[in-house]
Amino acid sequence: MTELFGRIEALAVVPVVEIEDVARAVPLARALAEAGLPVLEVTFRTPAAERAVAAIAAELPDFLLGAGTLLTPEMVTTAEAAGARFGVAPGFSAACLDAAEEVGLPFIPGAVTPSEVTGCLAAGARHVKFFPAGVSGGVPALAALEAPFGPAGVRFMPTGGVGPGNAAEYLARPGVFAVGGTWIAPRADISAGRWELIAERARAVVELRTAAAVNGGGR
Repeated sequence: MTELFGRIEALAVVPVVEIEDVARAVPLARALAEAGLPVLEVTFRTPAAERAVAAIAAELPDFLLGAGTLLTPEMVTTAEAAGARFGVAPGFSAACLDAAEEVGLPFIPGAVTPSEVTGCLAAGARHVKFFPAGVSGGVPALAALEAPFGPAGVRFMPTGGVGPGNAAEYLARPGVFAVGGTWIAPRADISAGRWELIAERARAVVELRTAAAVNGGGR
């Protein structure tokens, strides 16, 4: 589990996607991997999500494949069975964390308030999705949460309102292990098969990582 989170931190950006056509799943993952960003969060917001995860897991076993928008214990177990290597939720659910622990799925619950982060910490989660970041105070709010929770080992993945214009600012924060965002592979580009455009955005993540290291004094 520690190794998985370390690999995500090294990549810095997790593309968050909605896949409506299973046939697009593997080409998308290949485009990202070949561009140097072999990580993805497939949100369980479409009927094709489970099959998309299964297709990527079967074809690219080394890909850092995540499943997102996991709202119930049943969704957690379904995602793990399909081949997800980590799970993500928009909020905190002790039941989902318990289900993830039962099947051995590294899990990132969501939180934006001190009480929610405390709940995550009490349940054993130290990697937390700060969501929705943009409308919840952005970087200043995140910095305020880092002060009390950083010493306890809590690390954050801001998502929601994060894009190429502000990702480096988030990544420069000492309490951030990665950011999640939809800008690398928007739904329309996936549906149209614009793999080179998606790969171009993925390759630009290297520049974001560099900028974050400079602004944050190294990550």
